[in-house]
Amino acid sequence: MGTVYSAASMSLDGFIAGDDNDPGAVFDWYQAGDIEIATATPDVTFHVTPHSAEYLRDLVARLGALVVGRRLFDVTDGWTGRHPYDVPVVVLTHQPPTDWHYPGAKNFHFVTDGIEAAVRVARTIAGDLDVAVAAGEIGTQALEAGLLDEVRVDLAPVVLGAGRPYFTGGRTRVLGDPTSLIQTARVTHLTYPVPRA
Repeated sequence: MGTVYSAASMSLDGFIAGDDNDPGAVFDWYQAGDIEIATATPDVTFHVTPHSAEYLRDLVARLGALVVGRRLFDVTDGWTGRHPYDVPVVVLTHQPPTDWHYPGAKNFHFVTDGIEAAVRVARTIAGDLDVAVAAGEIGTQALEAGLLDEVRVDLAPVVLGAGRPYFTGGRTRVLGDPTSLIQTARVTHLTYPVPRA
């Protein structure tokens, strides 16, 4: 069975996007190098450093499903039916959309029974591959419920000052020392294990 982790690009002051949901310079690392990484979305191509390219290729090769909340789904319009990493997406929501239809959008699963159910569905879909849980409220719920094996941070040298935090609250959690640290242009990729209670 794969790893369940939360992952996001984050500013130095803990935000994944501004109040308007725009990540701005937090995402600069996706265009900070010469290595081209194509995605399943024709108009989304990354140009990253060799270190970030290796990091992304490994992440995508091991990714079996993604768990997101309704906010991210709505902000991206469900990636118009196909996530850039071309993986199944489990959307945790109180109310599945009734007016969202894209041809070929078969890899979206709407779960209303809480974070445990969403991760369970994602694990079933992913099989032996990893499950990534979006940051924000969903990541916080997964951490609080003891569902995460790791927290991954793509730390950008940016101070946003305000916005959407990586974690939205909850009790204090002390993570393990980083098991991976990759420093490159415009980002430091960090992986922290989540100790089991």
